[in-house]
Amino acid sequence: MKQHIAHITLLVTDYDDAIKFYTEKLEFTLIEDTVLSESKRWVLIRPKGATECCLLLAKAANEIQSSRLGNQTGGRVFLFLYTDNFWRDHHRMLTRGINFVRPPSEEDYGTVAVFEDLYGNLWDLIEPRT
Repeated sequence: MKQHIAHITLLVTDYDDAIKFYTEKLEFTLIEDTVLSESKRWVLIRPKGATECCLLLAKAANEIQSSRLGNQTGGRVFLFLYTDNFWRDHHRMLTRGINFVRPPSEEDYGTVAVFEDLYGNLWDLIEPRT
């Protein structure tokens, strides 16, 4: 049997603002943007070079969903962005205004720093040790 996670939902307030942030600041690829109704779109993005899992950008549709924006995991790091060159990506992200909330550190598993997206969700940028 073979399985994999295809999509992870990320709540957003506005589709276009989210697409702009992820494609311009993080250089993610927009995979799909399909209008489903007047208020709902199917928007998939993923990091360049990724082939399986995508983020599904989902516009918060009610008060409960809106209350989870930027804090889908109760303040823990939510997503883990692996890179083949930490310092290249860290520098590029800094020049694009990405806010790092924890500075780079060398850990047993690799080089890591924590940044936040436009909603405040925490991400690890990691170059794993090989």
